[in-house]
Amino acid sequence: MRSRVLHFVRPHSHEAADKVDAAVEASAQGMRAVWISLGVLGATAVIQAAVVALSGSVALLGDTLHNAADALTAVPLGIAFIVGRRPATRRYTYGYGRAEDLAGVAIVVLILASSVLAAYEAVSRLLHPQRVSDLIAVAAAALVGFVGNELVARYRIRVGRKIGSAALVADGLHARTDGFTSLAVLLGAGGVALGWNWADPVVGLAITVAIATVLYQAAREVYRRLMDAVDPALVDRAEQTLRTTPGVLDLGHVRLRWVGHQLWAECEIIVSGHITAIEAHEVAVNAEHSLLHALPRLSAALVHADPQPRQDTDLHAVLSTHR
Repeated sequence: MRSRVLHFVRPHSHEAADKVDAAVEASAQGMRAVWISLGVLGATAVIQAAVVALSGSVALLGDTLHNAADALTAVPLGIAFIVGRRPATRRYTYGYGRAEDLAGVAIVVLILASSVLAAYEAVSRLLHPQRVSDLIAVAAAALVGFVGNELVARYRIRVGRKIGSAALVADGLHARTDGFTSLAVLLGAGGVALGWNWADPVVGLAITVAIATVLYQAAREVYRRLMDAVDPALVDRAEQTLRTTPGVLDLGHVRLRWVGHQLWAECEIIVSGHITAIEAHEVAVNAEHSLLHALPRLSAALVHADPQPRQDTDLHAVLSTHR
């Protein structure tokens, strides 16, 4: 009820300019999250790299590589948010929002590269053991890695969900797992302090497994976006909204897809066959208006109104051979 009251008392519009402003605002928030993350994780990786050079810890090396790769994901994400601001053209009629999904692919590749390198270093250290020194510095660097990653993870996930960016959310989940792998480095340092020299490379392998888990989750999320997958709950909400629109008798196909962090919809509604074209258009416009308020990240909706078919009459018969 409160949201409906605010809807009427606050000025609002769904004109194209307002939609562009909302998209630019979302991209600006994404850019801010990207560069803040780059600063925090870059500083974390530099601190840890210095301790790696001092101590020779392969577990901390794996964590450092992971943090460095995570920081570098700011580059494809930043490029994607900049490209995504470009207006649609006659060639790219849906705009450039898909650049975010391509950035997600680049992020997956970076995660894969960091996992392979971390695994190689850990196996090499198991085969050729080396002494780990300055364990207090290693433990401190591990704590720095945990705190830095958790701060970045919370920020990325919050902003990503707010603007609907799957790439940014995936990057946030990646950072969160990095934080827990940093704690694993702390455990490895404790094991070495107790005389278990194998603890450091074993923790390095455990970090590799954790990276592989994140790789799977991020790849699955990016794959779903590339395949136009959406949360079924969004489809349910769209259908419920359309059914409650005055004049809508039934529904045809309801399709949703993400283009970057903007949601697009294509819907078919059934209206009375006894109303005029103007009245049918009014029902379709009202349905679109309702969808724009029901789905927060919806950028545009194409609503097609079909008259209620008469018995034994196929209103789309001429198209049957083209389907």
